[in-house]
Amino acid sequence: MAVRPANDHVIVPFTERIVGVSTAVLRAIGEPALSEGTRIRSSGFAVDVKNGCNGVEAMLILVAAILAFPAPWGRRLAGLAAGIAVIQLLNLVRVVSLFWLGVHHREVFETFHTAVWQTALILVAVAVFILWSRRAGGRAARA
Repeated sequence: MAVRPANDHVIVPFTERIVGVSTAVLRAIGEPALSEGTRIRSSGFAVDVKNGCNGVEAMLILVAAILAFPAPWGRRLAGLAAGIAVIQLLNLVRVVSLFWLGVHHREVFETFHTAVWQTALILVAVAVFILWSRRAGGRAARA
């Protein structure tokens, strides 16, 4: 099956990098966190960043929308680069904040994990596309 090699050789290493950067940010703000593969842990809490929590789905939604939009390729590539950067920056904030909440306010962790952050990430992907398409569409129409 083609999905498994893509997951094992692309998605998991990508997620491990997200975890490494998130752990570095956590340490910078004073949290004694350690990373192990796709897991972030401390003495009293641990998370395993799985598919669905690595921002890949939001990126794929944005990539599909931008590629399907009738705009010049240069504008599409610029939109992809900027949009993916925005989504991954927000996802970094998501992972760091969820770990922090898990350590310090575990009673709200699940709500933020399943309702707040998942919704926010998809909404940002849609908002980025809408903003980009208005700008790219306006320029494409004039060209």
